[in-house]
Amino acid sequence: LDIEVTILNVNDNSPVLKQTNITAVVPEDTKVNAIVVPREDVSASDADPDTIYYELTTIVTGTDGYFAIKGVNNPEIYLQKALDYEKFNLTTLVLYARDRPVGSLEVTNTATATINIYIEQADTKPPWFLPCTFINTDKSICISSRYTGTVNIYEVSMEPLILEPGPIYAIDPDYLLNEKIVYSIVGGDPDKVFSVDADTGNLTMNKEATSLDSYLLQVMATQVNNIQKYSIASVEIKVISKNNHPPYFKTRIYNGTVFAGLDPRSFVFQAGDPSTPLMITAEDDDFPNV
Repeated sequence: LDIEVTILNVNDNSPVLKQTNITAVVPEDTKVNAIVVPREDVSASDADPDTIYYELTTIVTGTDGYFAIKGVNNPEIYLQKALDYEKFNLTTLVLYARDRPVGSLEVTNTATATINIYIEQADTKPPWFLPCTFINTDKSICISSRYTGTVNIYEVSMEPLILEPGPIYAIDPDYLLNEKIVYSIVGGDPDKVFSVDADTGNLTMNKEATSLDSYLLQVMATQVNNIQKYSIASVEIKVISKNNHPPYFKTRIYNGTVFAGLDPRSFVFQAGDPSTPLMITAEDDDFPNV
């Protein structure tokens, strides 16, 4: 008597992941759809063998939606939307490997792997002139105000010019990188009246201004490591007449006489001289001929 015995496989083995604790460093400027954890690092095997079904979850609040797996049977992890270091720089994912589909009524064995992803800040932003005002809620764009200052006509200041709302100063908003910034004047000064210190941003004079005009300088802040990362600020310098003395009245007391019944806007006359209108005058030693 020949007896044929068929051995039926029992699902008594759990999937085994190659690694159960994975760390990945992802640059902030990684392109969307790029693979950040390759398939070979997150694939599971099963001694039964069974088809493995994968599921990826995010456990750090506010970081969901950035990373995903290629498919239910393909566990390689890719970037699903653009990163921003200012929003978060670390997230933790949990990868589930099951030998039955999610929701199956059959006995299911599961393996898990924890994946820590660190975001590495990249050089993504141009310099910001300070002070500046954020124009969006995620604080990724900061717009500076115009710098303003004054100089005296026919005089050369020997010190850096005092500007409002403060000195010319720019920073690299990619704070951890903090790339070196240099300054230059790229417009608004055809006569080369002004210079800007490349390292400090201090604005000085090369020669005197000879007309009562305003200069609208264009000052550029550029990253040394990448000239394509730059910003331009406006600096308005008004040329004014020298003003070292305050105005003063020729006399501290003026006496006048008015007559009853005069119409509105009638002259007030000098006291003791009813035929001469009262005149109040002031002088300024900065303008001796006026």
